[in-house]
Amino acid sequence: MKKLIIINGPNINLLGKRETNIYGNQSFTDFFQTLVNKYPNITLEHYQSNIEGELIDKLQDVGYTYDGIILNAAAYTHTSVGIGDAVKAINTPVVEVHISNTFAREEFRHQSFISPNAHGVILGFGLQSYALALQSFLD
Repeated sequence: MKKLIIINGPNINLLGKRETNIYGNQSFTDFFQTLVNKYPNITLEHYQSNIEGELIDKLQDVGYTYDGIILNAAAYTHTSVGIGDAVKAINTPVVEVHISNTFAREEFRHQSFISPNAHGVILGFGLQSYALALQSFLD
């Protein structure tokens, strides 16, 4: 059985309440449950933190034992060399995910310190970006 984890960065805990015109009305917890129900043959976990160092710690904790990591570092994508370095340092493949199309937003969101070290990048499909990333580990 594959073991995957979704790691979410700052403000993802506010999905369903925050900027619903961009991020939609569904909470991540509710969406995560739909993934768990849809993929019963996968061990699927999720972790969220608003703190950069905690995200790095989690990447290091799971980065040698899990089959895949789906990472939405949120705003840290564009600012954190440390998270980018953590992705580069681990063995587990990472798919970078964004709910919105970051290239259709402010220019500072066009830069990612994660992408150069990620196995792939999926963005702009709303919460379905996570499902697409999950599917990439099954093919």
